[in-house]
Amino acid sequence: MNGPPSPLTGSDAPRAKANRAARVEATPTAQTLRQAALRHLARFATTRKNLIQVLDRRIERWAAQQDQTPEAAEPREIAASLRQTVRTLADRLVEEGLLNDAAYAQTRARRLTRAGRSSRAIAAHLAARGVSGADADLLPPDRVSQSELAAALATARRRRIGPFRRTAIDADGARRELAMLARAGFPRAIAEAALQMEAGPAERMVLELKRG
Repeated sequence: MNGPPSPLTGSDAPRAKANRAARVEATPTAQTLRQAALRHLARFATTRKNLIQVLDRRIERWAAQQDQTPEAAEPREIAASLRQTVRTLADRLVEEGLLNDAAYAQTRARRLTRAGRSSRAIAAHLAARGVSGADADLLPPDRVSQSELAAALATARRRRIGPFRRTAIDADGARRELAMLARAGFPRAIAEAALQMEAGPAERMVLELKRG
C-alpha cells in the first residue's frame, strides 16, 4: 500500500520552484496585446469597449499572478501603463478599420430585431456594449416602424398572444397582452397595432423578419 507522498528533497525543491516560475505568464507588451486583440476579433464581433475589457482582464490576471511572485517589481504600476497601451491599441484598430462600432451595431441590431426585441431593448443592449447613440441610429423612421412592428409580432408569436392566440380573451386579457409588449419595450401604438393585426399578415411579417 502506498503511503503519503514524500516531502520534496533538497534536489526536488529547486525543480518545483523552477516549474512554478515557468508557469508565470510573461509581461504583456504592445505586440502581444495586439496579437491577442487580433485573435479575439477573428473569433468574435465586438465593440471598442468590449475589446478593451477583454484585454484589461488579461492584464489583471497577469498582475494578480505577479503579486504572488515576490521578486516581481511594481506589477500594479506596470499594469496601469499597459491599460493605457490597450486604449491606444483600440484607437489604432479603429483607424485601421478592424474595429467598427457602427458595423457591430448594425449587425447586432438586425439579429436582435429578427429575434423580436424592441428598439428600446436593442438600444439598451448596444449601450451596455459601449455603442454610441449615433452608431445605433441605423434605419430611417419608416423602416424603423416596420421593423418595430415585425419585432412586436415576433414577440406576440412567441407568447401566443394577439394574432397568434388560440382562444378568445376578454378586456382584462387584452390589457394583459398589451402590458406584455409594453414590458418588452414596445411603444403603445406599435403594441396595439401588432395585437390587432390579422393572423395571416402577421405571420407573413414574422417570416419576412426571420428571413432578414
